[in-house]
Amino acid sequence: MGLDEWLLVVDVVAAPQTEDEWNRWYDEVHVPEILECPGFLEGARYVSDGSEDRRYLTIYKISGPDALDSREFAQKRGWRQFAPHVTWTSRIYHKRTGSQST
Repeated sequence: MGLDEWLLVVDVVAAPQTEDEWNRWYDEVHVPEILECPGFLEGARYVSDGSEDRRYLTIYKISGPDALDSREFAQKRGWRQFAPHVTWTSRIYHKRTGSQST
């Protein structure tokens, strides 16, 4: 997965008692259905090293911020049965060019 102009980054900590089941659902159901949404181009998952407070990152290449406004994404986003068992944040990032001010 190469870096693109726009990224959606989801950072999650899953409760240990549901972590294995959550990972199966996330890999087999959630990521594939999100990648079917308009504007979602590619996705990859990462996990931090270590066993305590393991963090998961999902990085999606998206066409732009409007990808999050589609009806399809609104219907498929969320944690479903795992909502009480995950803590998460998400952010959209865009590639910084040298001409932008800080």
